[in-house]
Amino acid sequence: MTVSDRPVDEFAPAKINLCLHVTGRRADGYHLLDSFVVFAGAGDQVTVSPGRGLSLALDGPEAGSLSGEADNLVMRAARAMGVTDTALALWKTLPIASGIGGGSADAAATLRALSRLTGIGLPDAGTVLALGADVPVCLAGRPVRMQGVGEVMTALPPLPLLWMVLVNPRVPVSTPQVFAALTSRDNPPVPALPTAALRTAAGLADWLARETRNDLAAPARQVAPILSVVQDALASTPGCLLARMSGSGGTHFGLFASEADAFAAARALTTDHSAWWIAAAPVLPG
Repeated sequence: MTVSDRPVDEFAPAKINLCLHVTGRRADGYHLLDSFVVFAGAGDQVTVSPGRGLSLALDGPEAGSLSGEADNLVMRAARAMGVTDTALALWKTLPIASGIGGGSADAAATLRALSRLTGIGLPDAGTVLALGADVPVCLAGRPVRMQGVGEVMTALPPLPLLWMVLVNPRVPVSTPQVFAALTSRDNPPVPALPTAALRTAAGLADWLARETRNDLAAPARQVAPILSVVQDALASTPGCLLARMSGSGGTHFGLFASEADAFAAARALTTDHSAWWIAAAPVLPG
């Protein structure tokens, strides 16, 4: 069943953990997290069209890394929607295994696009979570505080205008290896976000730097020492208010108060590190 004969496009923005506290571990091995999540104006694109059978076409500058995956998250999301005669296309610009939820964002975009194409409602929360811990927050697509294993979400208040530069050294970082290197799994949660921190980009970045952290940053650097180089390079760019790793790595983000500063930093980093994946983008308001 389709409600549209035309292709439906859906943006799959990069998911950024402004902070990530590991607050415990369940009996089944899943870690409990506390994180402020935002989305960047850089990402992949999913296109769905009526077709015969279920097919997936891959393209884009980062598509080569997915060519060997016969059953990636886009296909799994389509099956979760119960569709059959649909042509799926993924334009891949985000690097894989990079801590910015690329695969989860693609799955969430697939769910949204297929719902628009077919008129079928989105799957229940349990089915969405079964696709991956980051899929629910990517499906929400707005700034939230994410807790539990990813299923508990609370909307954040409006954030100040922010720009960011994303940097990945093109070294895939294994999430299981990072968690295996984590020495403390019962850490304090994220404190309450004060109203004063929301007035300016600099104020928010200062509060994040003082009161929050990414508990996976140190173990990720053990797994991939080059991440220390990325952190230092990004932190040293003019105008960078905060540099930090997102998720389990290896993408780092830098927060900037202006578009000009962000794009200048991206250009400078690209000149010095031409092999790295680098993108400047706004933080989406939600």
